[in-house]
Amino acid sequence: MPNASPMELPARDPETGLVRVIIDTPKGSRNKYKFDSRQGVLELSRILPAGMSFPHDFGSIPSTCAEDGDALDVMVLTEAPLFPGCQVLVHLIGVIRAVQKEKRRMIRNDRLLAIIETPVNKPAITRLDQVDGQQLKEIEHFFRSYNQAQGREFRITGRGGARQAQKMFRDAVREFGRLESKQARGG
Repeated sequence: MPNASPMELPARDPETGLVRVIIDTPKGSRNKYKFDSRQGVLELSRILPAGMSFPHDFGSIPSTCAEDGDALDVMVLTEAPLFPGCQVLVHLIGVIRAVQKEKRRMIRNDRLLAIIETPVNKPAITRLDQVDGQQLKEIEHFFRSYNQAQGREFRITGRGGARQAQKMFRDAVREFGRLESKQARGG
């Protein structure tokens, strides 16, 4: 698919059945990037305050539409940072359920958690309950602090396992397809 934007890529890799994630912000970065679909490039969205950085690689799943109207957000638990624009295939292992205030109302803005799999790198972790509890608390603290630094109210409402993450994924793929069909019909 030459010159395809990340949002034109399928959400699931047809050969492996794994979920496709496009990394926008690498682990350890203070720079938050996001994809500008009109121009077809990654752009700098913001610079985080000194002392704050992404605890893991952060990206989104193409061809999905979450409740906040964007592609599903995913934190990919990695040991070494990837690079912006890198495509990885992952297993969804869980979700941090959250709401945030947008235009005076609370909307869902969940964060999926995932582990990379390659043909030679099988994941050691396959379930959320295998992730260190302190690591999960640090990830949740990051998301609260990240939103607070932007002046947004952000509240974590719970966690869910792989089954809930897969359901959110399927719902977001379905919603993306519905919106794409509606747009094709001119609606």
